[in-house]
Amino acid sequence: MAQKQITMGTAYAVWTGIGAAGAFVTGILLFKDPATLFRIVSVTFIVLGIAGLKLSHS
Repeated sequence: MAQKQITMGTAYAVWTGIGAAGAFVTGILLFKDPATLFRIVSVTFIVLGIAGLKLSHS
């Protein structure tokens, strides 16, 4: 359904990025993975990239 609105490349990047960010948060909350500044900034860039792709879709 989502692909009717956005391109395949954007859809793939968005869903992959959401999965990566979700795994990151799950790892911190459930498995006590380290939440270092560098890791948080890196995931922030992923989320910003997802937002940029979504906003750039015409």
